[in-house]
Amino acid sequence: MPILSSIVNWVNTKRLHQIDLFRKYPYDVQRDGLMRLLGEAKDTWIGKKYGFSEIRTIEKFQERVPLSNYEDLQPVIKRVMSGEPNLLWPSEVKWFAKSSGTTSEKSKFIPVTQEALEECHFRGGKDVIAIYCQNYPDNKILTGKGLTLGGSHQINSYSNQSFYGDLSAIIIENLPFWAQFIRTPSQEVALLSEWEEKMDIITRETIRDNVTSLSGVPSWNLVLIKYILE
Repeated sequence: MPILSSIVNWVNTKRLHQIDLFRKYPYDVQRDGLMRLLGEAKDTWIGKKYGFSEIRTIEKFQERVPLSNYEDLQPVIKRVMSGEPNLLWPSEVKWFAKSSGTTSEKSKFIPVTQEALEECHFRGGKDVIAIYCQNYPDNKILTGKGLTLGGSHQINSYSNQSFYGDLSAIIIENLPFWAQFIRTPSQEVALLSEWEEKMDIITRETIRDNVTSLSGVPSWNLVLIKYILE
């Protein structure tokens, strides 16, 4: 609806301007982002190891900080998973995204901070809606609910204070309370680990919902849509 889209555009006026600056000045934006991250992490274990506080240019960063693969960082990531603070990032790290291990046989566990959720994943979703409403003012995306399809998570074996699982499940678990009113299915169903059971319950739970958008892994959404049509 044009009115809803206009409201979204008005609320996101400042953000849409920032996104426009990203397009116009990509190098400057990325450089400033790097310097901000280095400043925030300067007092961590890795920040002190490579002297983040002394880095002022991208060239100095490339000179000081070597390229690293997961195996290089795995020992310190295990320490983070065990609850040791201030190693790779200053704030508490409770969540770890479990990869499928595409470059090796073993899965990888990627730390996911609250800042990463807020400033990357959640902001990315908000930006998509803002841009969509700006480009398609007659859309009806906000007149219904978004069907969110995620994976599952569980307590990890290193510490009962942290968790690992699919990134999509971590995002759903940490969504702000207001997001629960505009999405479907329920969080409990969205995080079920048994795929066949999940598809069946989602189909029955959302059959009468006015679903106006889909989010999640595209291949999973395609499987769900085919299941519903059958």
